[in-house]
Amino acid sequence: MSDYRAPVEDMAFVLQHVVNVDQLQSHQAFNHVEATEIAGILEEAGRFFSEVVAPTNRTGDIQGSRRNNDGSVTTPDGIVEAYQKLVEAGWGAISFDPEYGGGGFPLTIGLAIQEMLTSANMGFSLCPLLTQGAVHLLAEHASEAQKLAWVPKMVSGEWTGTMNLTEPQAGSDVGALTTKAVRNDDGTYAISGQKIFITWGEHDVAENIIHLVLARTADAPPGTKGISVFIVPKFLLNNDGTLGQANSLECVSLEHKLGIHCSPTAVMSFEDATGYLIGEEQTGMRSMFTMMNNARLSVGLEGLALAERSYQQAVQYSLDRTQGGRPDLPKGEAAPIVEHPDVRRMLITMKAYIEAMRSLCYLNAKAMDDAHHADDAMVRSSGQELAEVLTPLSKAWCTDLGNELTSIGVQVHGGMGFIEETGAAQHYRDIRIGGIYEGTNGIQAIDLVGRKLSMRDGAAVDELLDQTQAYAEALGDSLSALAKPLTEGVAACRESSAWLLANRGDAALAGATPYLRLLSTVVAGGLMAKGAAIAQAEIAAGATGDRAEFLSQKLVTATFFIEQLVPAQLGLMPSIMSGNDVLANFHPAV
Repeated sequence: MSDYRAPVEDMAFVLQHVVNVDQLQSHQAFNHVEATEIAGILEEAGRFFSEVVAPTNRTGDIQGSRRNNDGSVTTPDGIVEAYQKLVEAGWGAISFDPEYGGGGFPLTIGLAIQEMLTSANMGFSLCPLLTQGAVHLLAEHASEAQKLAWVPKMVSGEWTGTMNLTEPQAGSDVGALTTKAVRNDDGTYAISGQKIFITWGEHDVAENIIHLVLARTADAPPGTKGISVFIVPKFLLNNDGTLGQANSLECVSLEHKLGIHCSPTAVMSFEDATGYLIGEEQTGMRSMFTMMNNARLSVGLEGLALAERSYQQAVQYSLDRTQGGRPDLPKGEAAPIVEHPDVRRMLITMKAYIEAMRSLCYLNAKAMDDAHHADDAMVRSSGQELAEVLTPLSKAWCTDLGNELTSIGVQVHGGMGFIEETGAAQHYRDIRIGGIYEGTNGIQAIDLVGRKLSMRDGAAVDELLDQTQAYAEALGDSLSALAKPLTEGVAACRESSAWLLANRGDAALAGATPYLRLLSTVVAGGLMAKGAAIAQAEIAAGATGDRAEFLSQKLVTATFFIEQLVPAQLGLMPSIMSGNDVLANFHPAV
């Protein structure tokens, strides 16, 4: 099984040329960030995650986390040590507010580093990912006293965070939850109930776990409007901020899962546990969505990260494995399988989609940076709108592709891909959860069609397509062949958007998933065209050596993506605009 090597040059190309991360320096919050500093950060982070975290991936999968008889959880060999090194190096804190000990870098840079962490070990990465989401929720909705008490040690990684949302009867229907919160005389709340699927709900890598728990107060109305959110720590704090007595909560079991075995997915029981209300009662869903929207981009990134690691392993195997002859070889002599066109087709499909996903996710992060940190109100507003449109695309499209591309990675290995010892199957198993948690991909498609497409009567999506069309029209003569398929893709998206806006209800919902696939592919195609034009210009300016080869490969993957992958999605239009009649007439039976 090959080692992971962070694709630093690919990342830097997208950051600098496709999403123009340097523009963030115009925001006062980021005017200290230098382009040369970013390059050094990526190099050092790549070394760290390749050397420190990536070696834990296989052990984490084989051993898994285990619950002990006393309710404690032991993580696989090497995980505690790797986590402590992560905390000491400060990689988890790089994009947090300096006021709480963070590095003050843009989320866009933090996301690139998060990609490396996730490729290195996805199960491990979920611990800092959930902590990151919890910090964002607290930073936006908690009181100043709560922020000072909990956030600094979560930013540093000394304490970790969780999201306690799901219950046995309340998954996607969050409003069905029954966990109770009873107000105590001292202003705290007694939290009682059971939560399932709690990622890193119990573990041994940090001294305290800060659970953010959705619960319902006694007089709360039914549904999501009656939900509040509480800080429920594993250990309470003494008056001086040190750890005090254990709270009344327990990990009663760990789930046995298809993948991400390193990550302890807990069933948590709360019995009159002490909780601290965040904000006002019955505003919990608004607060929790701050955490969930951030997490949805991170989950989309998982599709990219696992596809990248699967691709690297598939490439190495294709270079090492010999099978079958070639016309230019002596009879009976086998060639490396990378020489066979069908294997190259699989590999370039993986590589092209990976580059497209990276561009989309990084652009999504930059939009979030604009939305939260731009000094100009109009830039903040447009950034927020773009982030809202892109988030369901990043989450659903990238995790769907993660499933498909890691499956191709197994296929490149042939029969050996089906054997666990090669490690190819682990990536396939690990990413399968990506399309399910943080809002299933079907829910992302519904969100896109029901909420995001209708923003300004479709203008938000239309302006995104305007930009995609502009990228097509900006292609020079040497790349002019790419303009036609991209223009046709934009036209297909416009026609589909208009139909969905005119046909509401189940008719639109029936076409939501194929629409998300079409729109994502076309928008990403525009970003690939932008990158290709920049690569072509740099080649024309005299790039040589390894850089010239790197840039020439950008042209190859962009050409493949736009000429072969984008047109294939136009066949989704009948599914988008066929309405709900066929689905309504289907009666499943066993």
